[in-house]
Amino acid sequence: MRAVWSFWGGPFYAYKGAIWSSPLHHLLAWAVSLHSARRHFPETMLVTDRRGKTLLVDQLGLSFTHVSTELERLHGADLGWWALGKLVAYSLQDRPFVHIDSDVFLWKPLPQYLVDAPVFAQCPEYSHANDSWCAPRDVERMFAEHGGALPVEWEWARSKGEPCFKEENCGILGGSHVAFLRHYARTAMALVQDPRNAAAWARFPEKAGFNMIVEQFLLSACLEFHRFHPRSPYRGVRIRHLFPSLADAFDSARATRAGFTHLLGDAKSSQAVGRRLEERVRREDPAYLRRCERVLAGVR
Repeated sequence: MRAVWSFWGGPFYAYKGAIWSSPLHHLLAWAVSLHSARRHFPETMLVTDRRGKTLLVDQLGLSFTHVSTELERLHGADLGWWALGKLVAYSLQDRPFVHIDSDVFLWKPLPQYLVDAPVFAQCPEYSHANDSWCAPRDVERMFAEHGGALPVEWEWARSKGEPCFKEENCGILGGSHVAFLRHYARTAMALVQDPRNAAAWARFPEKAGFNMIVEQFLLSACLEFHRFHPRSPYRGVRIRHLFPSLADAFDSARATRAGFTHLLGDAKSSQAVGRRLEERVRREDPAYLRRCERVLAGVR
């Protein structure tokens, strides 16, 4: 199984980088994420743009088996859609893979039941349809007003009238059913990039949580639709999870047993987390730490 990371520089340099306590800690997290996962997945891949390759590979010396600058295709895309970089990376895969966010550290191998699954993700999430911020209903309202085209999987999932909607947390995402995962990723990319939907999306100048709706809710909808559709080429597709719920993923004891760290939410801005990253990299790869410091100081 191939381990994959993605880095689209546009959103990061525009605003996403500010979620880290310092630029140094972001760079250190990349090394910890790659080095921890590479012990379990010798084949690695970075999907980025030219700016990302220059930083992560040419300047910092991070070593991936494969490096793609396919995210150059996103030049000119709305930087609010930071999830597009991940979706492109999913869509490129031609063999079983796990995409790992750069704030995820795999201290232990993923369980075999997960690695063998057609599709797997970090954990399921459930939100109440009427109370959630950036909910599917908000998208549906604008698409109805402006003539946008929602995927059939989305419409089917929402037609059931359930009070809650389900998402798949994509801190890690992968599986062996690569054809399904490519279909899902391309469906999500089309939802964002189809010119027919531009007027509807323009009503949301701040995309924020809609990235999770497009990436995580649509994944859940695609899974449920194709699992049961009698004529779908992906009929019977199923998903497994590392954690049974978001609460379990936040449980430090469970995460320790799983050998899994995901710096969710405010964790990336924590000074204490930053100090631990510095201590680990200083101990395990001091040369990388020095390269980070030189790059951030603008030293050639």
